[in-house]
Amino acid sequence: MMARKDALNHITPVVTDNRPLAARLADLLREGIADGRFGRGEQLPSEEQLSASYRVGRTTVREALKELESEGAVQVRRGRGRFVSSAPPVFRPITRLESVTEMLAAQGYTVANRVLSVQTRRPTSDERDQLGLGEDASIVQLERLRLAEDEPLIYSTDILPAELVPESLTQAWGESLFVHLEQAGLTPTSSASIFRASHLPENVRELTEPGLDPFLPWLLMVQVHLAADGTPILYSHDYYRGDRFSFEVLRRVETKSRAI
Repeated sequence: MMARKDALNHITPVVTDNRPLAARLADLLREGIADGRFGRGEQLPSEEQLSASYRVGRTTVREALKELESEGAVQVRRGRGRFVSSAPPVFRPITRLESVTEMLAAQGYTVANRVLSVQTRRPTSDERDQLGLGEDASIVQLERLRLAEDEPLIYSTDILPAELVPESLTQAWGESLFVHLEQAGLTPTSSASIFRASHLPENVRELTEPGLDPFLPWLLMVQVHLAADGTPILYSHDYYRGDRFSFEVLRRVETKSRAI
């Protein structure tokens, strides 16, 4: 137990960013598991100890731990407490909803968003269906490259209903969409996603950018992001370089109820 207390004393307290405290604390706990401060199979400090060490409330600690439990990184043993899973942890699970900018930054990349185009137009039938738009609706399409040290890692197109585009975003297309949507009260809380191998779109292959080699493997993530009330607010297509990215998922055997 003393070793765990010492480890806690060397963890940097929660720093200020735009996410809820529980999400930030969950990231710090993941870091502690990743670098071995909380060893696999070991018992975690109590909620009270974590609360004191990270200078947050017990409710925040509880919410952060629930997030790690849902990912399988932490297990609850009745009457004994919470333990770090003995299985390899998934620190950026495919089930976690986050912006591309946030995901890249968390992996150590210094992200630059290069805007290729912004246009307002009528939606296609697919876009209308995905976003639940009427016949007279308009959409805003944002096309960007995500770069690290001037090397493109992700090509993306984002479609938003024009009527929902926050005014703050019209002057900041190169910044994180999630941040501006949250500021406008349109926080994405869930998404329906499809993953598949894909070529880059033909128009993108014509760009003379290093790293946009059409012969590289690319992974396409298609997502419809929903607000808390179920309103579709963002339809995105993100092409990830397959030689630089992989996504992990924790799979479990489904427990089947037995007939009595």
